[in-house]
Amino acid sequence: MIVVDRIGKAFGANVVLDDFSLAVAKGEVVCIIGPSGSGKSTALRCINGLESYDSGNITIDGVRVSRDEPSIHEIRSETGMVFQRFNLFPHRTALENVMEGPVHVKRVPHALARTRAVALLEKVGLAHKIDAYPDRLSGGQQQRVAIARALAMQPKVMLFDEPTSALDPELVGDVLKVMLTLAREGMTMIVVTHEIGFAAEVANRVLFLDHGKVLEQGPPDQILKDPRHERTRDFLQRVLRPAA
Repeated sequence: MIVVDRIGKAFGANVVLDDFSLAVAKGEVVCIIGPSGSGKSTALRCINGLESYDSGNITIDGVRVSRDEPSIHEIRSETGMVFQRFNLFPHRTALENVMEGPVHVKRVPHALARTRAVALLEKVGLAHKIDAYPDRLSGGQQQRVAIARALAMQPKVMLFDEPTSALDPELVGDVLKVMLTLAREGMTMIVVTHEIGFAAEVANRVLFLDHGKVLEQGPPDQILKDPRHERTRDFLQRVLRPAA
């Protein structure tokens, strides 16, 4: 479904992705872990066509991802993206936020878009909040609306860029529960996350990225419990170290 073939990306002299490759099969869940600044978010933005890349090639379902190709609009409409910040339209209700893309991008009839949006808000546990504006929702609720909004476009794949990093700890579980449901339903997903427990439970494969390079990848049990690379071991010890 997704093939990333040796892409490179630099911002001036700063090399962010260095010969980065990744292949994700339909229905597979891949979690990318690594320190801040390792290129994780940039990798997702390149896959979704939000960021250009300097070398290599990316395809989704056989179609090349390039900001210069006419097909980029179709790729973006079929690739759901959930960011660290929720980016909801503040002047629209939860229901209107979810309906926006299908109505204005895919030209779905209003009544059908509304029916689907209500069902998606029910799916993420927010049926009682359909008329609420973002400033009346908690951070976790806003992120679940953002997930419903991405799903409303009926994407082939979902990309998550540290979707719980901006949430208070007690709100994280509700968002991860929705993502777990999607994974079990067979959604193709790439998840950038620091939630190691979530990666252990959900991922088919875990990648450790550092300085734009994949240092190792494999099944969660191997990468998270018995990593081969010293840098991976050091990272996991820091992330999993109990709070003082």
